[in-house]
Amino acid sequence: MPDSMALRPTRNPVVNTSEFRAAMSSVASSVSVVTARRGDEMVGRTVTAVLSLSANPPSVLVSIDIVSRLADFIAKTGGFSMAVLAEDQSEIADAFAGKVPHDARFDLGKWSRWPSGQPLLTGAVTAIDCEVIGSIETGTHVLFAGAIIEADSYEERRPLLWQRHAYHALSNID
Repeated sequence: MPDSMALRPTRNPVVNTSEFRAAMSSVASSVSVVTARRGDEMVGRTVTAVLSLSANPPSVLVSIDIVSRLADFIAKTGGFSMAVLAEDQSEIADAFAGKVPHDARFDLGKWSRWPSGQPLLTGAVTAIDCEVIGSIETGTHVLFAGAIIEADSYEERRPLLWQRHAYHALSNID
């Protein structure tokens, strides 16, 4: 498993979980699906905790629930793929957020594979294939740093956004 990050106790009391969730719900985030493949089995999850990590090497950081099969697959295979969903892909976002059984999630959208074998979603704003170059455990989640080994981006597609517990679309962006 990944290295762990020792979190020190705070000097001041922290907000409760509902206050944290309310505060974070105001942050608008693009909606992505992180996926991984091990053998013939594919798993994935809708995520908003993603960030560009570095241009050298080109890499991203994704936060995945530590007890999930997705975290296990990523740790064991050393790779993952990510698709930044487009405005018209909210059904895929809902499916990978748990509204569709695991074995039916990849039935939505058009999926193929990267040369690495990781899942590739066609029609996303951006799709990337990553090789894990580092990871760190933060208690409930694992932060995986992925070097981008393949990328497809489509400027004409607009991202699906998540804010205040609802999907949103960009408007009037040129």
